[in-house]
Amino acid sequence: MFAVIKTGGKQYRVAANDTIQIEKLPGEAGETVTFGEVLMLGGEQPQVGAPLVQGASVAAEIVEHKRGRKIIIFKKRRRQNSRRKNGHRQDYTIVRITGIAGAAQ
Repeated sequence: MFAVIKTGGKQYRVAANDTIQIEKLPGEAGETVTFGEVLMLGGEQPQVGAPLVQGASVAAEIVEHKRGRKIIIFKKRRRQNSRRKNGHRQDYTIVRITGIAGAAQ
């Protein structure tokens, strides 16, 4: 049994006991979060939503919050003193999927 969920503008294929890295969520480590935007439930009889599967949800537990590696953005144009240097570190959350609800088998 697996599900396709949407969070943070991205889609993820998840199953029970999977650990995934997603965009940062509010909450502390150990708290439970529920993803209500389920696009598909897979298994013996797959259910595809239009656009969402009604009554389906995925429960997960927050494992930890982390930051990604630093990315350097450097822009240079061929004019004198036309340079810009900037950096970015993305925040993300690691969650463990605990269960998939609403699956009619």
